[in-house]
Amino acid sequence: MEAFIARKRRKAMSEINVVPYIDVMLVLLIIFMVTAPLITQGVDVDLPQADAQPLPEDSRQPLVASVDREGNYYLNLGDNQDQPMSAVDVATLVAAHLRMDPETPVVVRGDGNVAYAQVVQLMVLLQRAGAPKVGLMTQPPE
Repeated sequence: MEAFIARKRRKAMSEINVVPYIDVMLVLLIIFMVTAPLITQGVDVDLPQADAQPLPEDSRQPLVASVDREGNYYLNLGDNQDQPMSAVDVATLVAAHLRMDPETPVVVRGDGNVAYAQVVQLMVLLQRAGAPKVGLMTQPPE
């Protein structure tokens, strides 16, 4: 009789082990968290949908940040408006002015022959200085 030892029959396991799936999902989450900021780079700009309209007469005097074809920055604030400024000086002056008057419109005026990258760098600089919206100054067609 010893040959017939009572064996317990194992029941079929009906549960799914989800631990490996959780590990995969956490790895994917980390990958997406790292790559998402790299994909979404850009400058928020409100571009007109139709012909550009001039600023209203009753609006505040805008801050005009300019970049010439050599990549020099200018700002219509201070005593030396016709002297080139460093990026740090432009950011400091714009941030100080926007702290005093946050409703001031900010406009970028770029030379027609300047590299696009220079205009974008100026817009990023103004955005980091606290400008909520940055407009582009244009000349009407003749």
